[in-house]
Amino acid sequence: MTEQHQQPRRSDLRAKSIVAIASGKGGVGKTTVAVNLAVALADKGYEVGLMDADIYGPNCHIMLGVDNMPPARNKKMSPADSHGVKIMSMGFLVKPGQPLVWRGPMLHSAIRQLVTDVDWGDLDYLIIDLPPGTGDAQLSLAQTVSLTGGLIITMPQAVSVADARRGLEMFRQLNVPTLGVIENMSYLPMPDGSRLDVFGTGGGRSLALESGVRFMGEIPIDPAVRAGSDSGSPIMVSSPESDSATAIRSIAQGLDEMVSIKPSQQDSVIPIEVIE
Repeated sequence: MTEQHQQPRRSDLRAKSIVAIASGKGGVGKTTVAVNLAVALADKGYEVGLMDADIYGPNCHIMLGVDNMPPARNKKMSPADSHGVKIMSMGFLVKPGQPLVWRGPMLHSAIRQLVTDVDWGDLDYLIIDLPPGTGDAQLSLAQTVSLTGGLIITMPQAVSVADARRGLEMFRQLNVPTLGVIENMSYLPMPDGSRLDVFGTGGGRSLALESGVRFMGEIPIDPAVRAGSDSGSPIMVSSPESDSATAIRSIAQGLDEMVSIKPSQQDSVIPIEVIE
């Protein structure tokens, strides 16, 4: 571990649990999972915040159907509120379509601003949507807040799993507990009740098993997920009884059970038996 990683983490956040959502690559539905997981936790009665730390491609606010934030209060920015979730995104602070061509110091400053300059209030959960990859944004976040843990999003295919493995290793190097692996776009339900494994099968479960972390569950492919994300009505809202929403609700329940138990060990990964 480098000296930079050993710097103390500071945060004024009043959040009981801070969970980062990560993937080793883009295109696996990480933001979609983060948004719907936040809504699922809010549906359970928790005070939930969602921080879009995907600086280069902030989309959480679009998926939640908001395009601006309320007026500042107490000399801090105010998060928007949608479907019971407090949302703060860099998308509120730049013009639509404006590219952010930033180096490390500017990136660190932006992420720190989303943490310290926002009046989040008292939260039970703060869900943080990380950008793809294992770069400056992830390091900056780990130096800014004390993360309860991270969740890795992957698709079943081998290429996606290989990249997700790098994301898991990133958490290890940053001393962030890996809470589990979520497999997104696992299969396509067919009209006859069968499953079509469009992207292969079993990749997420295998990654969880080899890493000694919990397999949180499979989220099937559903065109309604895409439609809801585009319209600002997440699948947890637009179709709460769908198979996808049911899977996300189960993942939220599993996460809730995990963070309610405070393990005494300080390992970088919380070893939990792989479950169905």
